[in-house]
This record gives sequence, C-alpha cells and structure tokens, in this order.
Amino acid sequence: MRKWIVEDWAFTLTVTEGKAENCRLGFEAGDTFTFSYACPDGMCPRVMTEVYTWCEIIRCGGDFTYRGSGEKYEMDLVCPCQSIRFHLKAVPINRDENGSAFPDPPGTNY
Repeated sequence: MRKWIVEDWAFTLTVTEGKAENCRLGFEAGDTFTFSYACPDGMCPRVMTEVYTWCEIIRCGGDFTYRGSGEKYEMDLVCPCQSIRFHLKAVPINRDENGSAFPDPPGTNY
C-alpha cells in the first residue's frame, strides 16, 4: 500500500470516565488512542463510527464550538453504550497555529 496523502490533523481520544467491567473491550479511565485517519488498534468500532464523523468536521474546516464545546479543537463525548466517556482532541499537523493548511510546495501535482 502506498499512502499518497499527507495528513494534516492528528487526533487523541482519551477515556476520561469508565470502568473496564462496563466496557466490552475493557476501556477504563486513562486509556489513550492516537491516530490521524485510520482506526487505531484496539478501538471500539461503535465508538469509531461517531468519532470519525467529528474528525471529518475538523478536516473540512469546522470546529467543535458549533457543538457547544468551549474549545475549538477539543470535545467530550460518550460511547454509544453510554458506559464510557471520552475526550477528543484534534491537533493540527502540517498546518499553522490557526489550523490553516500550508500551501503546497511549488511543482506539486496531485
């Protein structure tokens, strides 16, 4: 496989509340997953379907304040089973501090 897209966002999903015995995959407070596009190893597919939507909002230029979050690139969410709470943080990579994409280098043809 030859990946040709340079990712411009990284995401961290951290379990903030929950006990292993309440989660099918055993997530508990402190568990952290870091990813850019692909689903991280060990992540619950039900959680990832929701998280992926929020990641796409960031990738398309939106932010989490429209959802009621006080932070532009951070938000809290609950798993579909309502047993685990997460904190999602988007971090711009290959972007400036305002989240704007760097221009493509001269001569780049995609």
